[in-house]
Amino acid sequence: MELYQLNLLEPVNFAFLTSFISLFFAACLIYHVLKKKEGKPKMVEISKAIREGAKAYLTTQFKVMLIFIIILSGILYYVINWQTALGFFVGSIFSALAGYIGMSVSVRTNVRVANLARKGLPEAFKLAVRGGAVTGFCVAGLSLLGVTLFYFLFKDPNLTVGFGFGACLVSLFARIGGGIYTKAADIGADLVGKVEKGIPEDDPRNPAVIADLVGDNVGDCAGMAADLFETFAVTLIGAMLLGHLLFGSGNYVTYPLLIGSIGILASIIGVLSVSFRGSIMKSLYISLAITAFLSLVGFYFVTKQFVDFKLFYCSIVGIFVAVGLFAITEYYTSKKFKPVKEIATASKAGAAINILTGISKGMESVVLPTLLICIATLIAYYFGGVYGIGIATMAMLSLTAMIITLDSYGPITDNASGIAEMAGLPKRVRKVTDALDAVGNTTKAVTKAFAIGSAALAALTLFAAFQQETKLPIEAFTIANPRVLVGLFAGALVPFLFSSLCLSSASKSAFLVVEEVRRQFKEIKGLLRGKAKPLYGRCVSIVTKAGLKGMMLPVLLALISPLAIGFTLGAKALGGLLLGTIITGLLLALQMATGGASWDNAKKFIEEGYLGGKGSPAHKASVIGDTVGDPMKDTAAPAINPLVKVINTISIIFAALIMLYAIL
Repeated sequence: MELYQLNLLEPVNFAFLTSFISLFFAACLIYHVLKKKEGKPKMVEISKAIREGAKAYLTTQFKVMLIFIIILSGILYYVINWQTALGFFVGSIFSALAGYIGMSVSVRTNVRVANLARKGLPEAFKLAVRGGAVTGFCVAGLSLLGVTLFYFLFKDPNLTVGFGFGACLVSLFARIGGGIYTKAADIGADLVGKVEKGIPEDDPRNPAVIADLVGDNVGDCAGMAADLFETFAVTLIGAMLLGHLLFGSGNYVTYPLLIGSIGILASIIGVLSVSFRGSIMKSLYISLAITAFLSLVGFYFVTKQFVDFKLFYCSIVGIFVAVGLFAITEYYTSKKFKPVKEIATASKAGAAINILTGISKGMESVVLPTLLICIATLIAYYFGGVYGIGIATMAMLSLTAMIITLDSYGPITDNASGIAEMAGLPKRVRKVTDALDAVGNTTKAVTKAFAIGSAALAALTLFAAFQQETKLPIEAFTIANPRVLVGLFAGALVPFLFSSLCLSSASKSAFLVVEEVRRQFKEIKGLLRGKAKPLYGRCVSIVTKAGLKGMMLPVLLALISPLAIGFTLGAKALGGLLLGTIITGLLLALQMATGGASWDNAKKFIEEGYLGGKGSPAHKASVIGDTVGDPMKDTAAPAINPLVKVINTISIIFAALIMLYAIL
């Protein structure tokens, strides 16, 4: 009874409290990680180079983003209102801050994990998870804090959309720029190092190796942080907006805050429960299962207390979608199962057959996730209508802190393995770091699938909010209307053009890295024999400039396309654009993300000794397949998530003006 008197269970207050708990827990994890020793001077030197490269890139990227943020804040201030402009600015800063803090800790955790690997796998594993959890709880805490703060200040969910738009824009920059950076370095390092020179991955003789290790952090750590920051925020805002538009003020508006808060608290227990249980993947999944179960227990009580109990079934649907996406993606990307083994076996016939098999499996991998999302949408709608879909998505996103923990584990262990290789640590230590790294590739794949699936459901929620905002009946978005049909085709086109721009930039950047690596091997005498040191900074500089340059056109496409269609053909055509973008964006992103991860793990499967192991013809073919899949899974596919959300949020913000001033 005292809790009620203190009003801590009032949703807004509870959300504030939870967000601060999340950030405090992240601070405790930082303290825990930084207490560990870094190891030998050579290890510290390599880690410092990675840290400085990552910091330099993100600092430069933020300076570029800041120009866009200031300009768009001014436009929103004069065209919409000051509340939306303020929300946009704060959302941008919070998103960038969450990614920066998380990445800063990740690039300090890597060397400590490599050093702890001397003591064995269990301790190194636990530290890698806790280092990754810093990013997870910074993202979830700051996202919940920002949305709650703006709702508390303005009491109107419509005025929180600016916060979501700012988060989406930063995510778009982070995903595109970081993806181009990491894949240009990775492809350049692999094509020259592995294929042409026959040297191992993460070999210190390779001039692109530091850029490659930096890329893992700016792409997978900072990029995923920004991605799920905006997905969490946008889903929360979308569900609150639907509650406001459908039910007015009250518990239905603030209920999503409770869902998000409970997921964070359950994730804290989930992370604390992590310990090595004989298998790395099994250990991670047990902690995820604990988080999901505790979340459902919390959802049961708050749903019973605050809203119609049928919405609890919607939250169950959201949790099961998350679990289902994990299971499906692991089947298609793990070395234990048939798809990856088939791609690896196809490598016996050369790179072309490897690539064709990988494309085939990537296309096949889209089927089950799409059916899962369709079934989940129908069930959630049955129990809670459009609002129920929003709650199912919010329940799914409530696991964000735990999901990002699993994702950030990947670049930490990848870097730890690279540091162990470059520093010449004993084989027994490298065996531990390699085991940690092998699982990291799968965790990155399943978290990408989670991000894509949640993005699709979040976008459906945003479309429903757009429809309510325009006050157009759902029947207005019929393909019998030529404007809607044109918008639908335009929206279906956008993810393809967007992906083309991203892949083209990654390809051109990788070409520059390949040329630079070849030049250094040719001109620096003794480099291949290990008698000279490569100029790592040259490759870092190339991919930094390429990442920043390559993100401009895709970002402009995302910003301009909805406004161009909306202000020329009207709100109905814009609704068609949103639907087309959501559908093709989901399918294309899943195909590229899962297919790319399958190629990568097929290569790793061969490297473990299958078909002759490293240096065999099958291995060289698999490396070519991996270099094709890498920019798909790490550059284009993840960037489609914020693309869809940017288009949806900007449409909601400008909906009223489009209804008034559309030309046709």
